[in-house]
Amino acid sequence: MAKLEELALLVGGQVVGDPLVEVSRLMTIDQAGIGDLTFLSNPKYLPYLAACQASAIIVAPGVEVAGKNLLICSNPYLAFAKVLTRLRGEAYPHVGIMPGAVIAESAKLGNNVSVYPGCIVGENVVIGDNSMLFPNTVIYADVQIGSDCLIHAGCLVREKTQIGNRVILQPGAVIGSDGFGFAPNGETYFKIPQVGIVVLEDDVEIGSCTCIDRAALGETRIKKGCKFDNLVQVAHNVVIGEDTVVAAQSGFAGSCRIGRHATFGGQSAVTGHVKLGDNITIAGKGGASSNLEGGQVYSGTPAIPHKQWLKSSLSFGKLPEMRRELSALRKRMQELEEQIKER
Repeated sequence: MAKLEELALLVGGQVVGDPLVEVSRLMTIDQAGIGDLTFLSNPKYLPYLAACQASAIIVAPGVEVAGKNLLICSNPYLAFAKVLTRLRGEAYPHVGIMPGAVIAESAKLGNNVSVYPGCIVGENVVIGDNSMLFPNTVIYADVQIGSDCLIHAGCLVREKTQIGNRVILQPGAVIGSDGFGFAPNGETYFKIPQVGIVVLEDDVEIGSCTCIDRAALGETRIKKGCKFDNLVQVAHNVVIGEDTVVAAQSGFAGSCRIGRHATFGGQSAVTGHVKLGDNITIAGKGGASSNLEGGQVYSGTPAIPHKQWLKSSLSFGKLPEMRRELSALRKRMQELEEQIKER
């Protein structure tokens, strides 16, 4: 429960209406009732506001709704996220070290660390204050985990991995598995030891069943603020810049370098040893196979500027017809050339 004026302070917004009205939860515009707070970030939902029964509505500047309590914010969607966090309260209470957890004697756990049953914490592991390991998490030896981290059920973190503060690993994430490195030996392959590490900087979130491979030498590094969806593959020695967002089923081949604040749509891919600039966007199913400048949107495989791809896509459906016409023109040209020779 919170007063509207309290939430305005939280999100840096302005109240229009009753600042003392209380709300206890966030709901969608069509389902909100008395005691609920809702938000409008997409103009297409404006028609719903007149009939909305919510006690208050988060809106952008310039939106006016007669007779409604409004919380006006420059970024309603961000305000929604902050308010939802505030109203939800503590998601996971501290439980301490629960029976069934196996923790090496040499491990060092900070204050208020929670370890659920089935967890295994290896030798010389260091875990910061307020971090939580949920059931069946396995932490290999010499791993460092910062403060306020959430390592969800079934995660595996291999040896010498370094994890910063406020990192979230969703269920089933694997951090530090071997990179895919093999030296050809005739018709067989000799495994190359992967002796490097993985570094996850502060405020990184890794989705379920995502795999971040350890480096062959040196490190694979995911820089601060990166957010990865489920089923993402990051190969050895990759470096991904700050605040990059990656949607599901995307892949990054070995030793590629990604700039800061990049965006990758679902099933996008980057080949090995290429460099992508800052603020780049690779659209869904896009494939970056060469160095690309930042500050642009790219689509297709191989990835080209999005506007160029849109123009090219207009021709895709006509290719069979164009092929027939080209074949007919080629045949006609041959006939004309033969006629000219006969003369």
